[in-house]
Amino acid sequence: MYAELAKYYDKLYSFKDYAGEAKKLRDIIHSHLGDERARLLDVACGTGRHLAFLRQWFDVEGLDLSQEMLQVARAANPGILFHQADMADFALGQHFDVVTCLFSSIGYLKTITQMRQALACMVSHLRPGGLLLIEPWFSPDAWKVGSVHGLFIDEPELKIARINTSLARGRVSCFDLHYLIGTPAGTQHLVERHELGLFSVEEMRSALDGLELEFYNDEEGLCGRGLYVCTKAD
Repeated sequence: MYAELAKYYDKLYSFKDYAGEAKKLRDIIHSHLGDERARLLDVACGTGRHLAFLRQWFDVEGLDLSQEMLQVARAANPGILFHQADMADFALGQHFDVVTCLFSSIGYLKTITQMRQALACMVSHLRPGGLLLIEPWFSPDAWKVGSVHGLFIDEPELKIARINTSLARGRVSCFDLHYLIGTPAGTQHLVERHELGLFSVEEMRSALDGLELEFYNDEEGLCGRGLYVCTKAD
């Protein structure tokens, strides 16, 4: 999915307040674990933008499936260890104080079974008493089918227009991101298809209950989508 577009990802999401979100995460983690320099794994880390700020307070590592996104992450964040693996099925052979899965990446596990498998995998990498932080995707009721979206980048030697319409197929949200990308070398049209599972609050709670986690849902979260704050039993 990101093979052609990874190099533009950070420009496309330059509006996102990674620094502010990292401070919110720091405050949540410190409120649960104290001010110790915890070990943190960011699952589905993308280009590592959250980790670029979280490394101030924690010993961080990242994990993502996309080789292209990890290439960007490693170049931008020397000294951070990044793992290439599927978030639903990874085994690092170690435990962390904190595991995060942010920017609604959990939605890419399109079925409840896959979502549960991914959560179990993350919990298996937590030490007893550790913290799991999950930023959910939209619930079925919150997904607005037929809404139209646009995003534009206007730099001297780079113009990008991204347009999409939000659709759904059953319990899966679907949208094709159409890009027109202009550079001095020419203009190209690329299409990036995204499909994310629409899990209800009840389904997320049931999955977390099944892992014997103590948790609550911060309904505002980092950017308005909520945040499940989960503690693994000692």
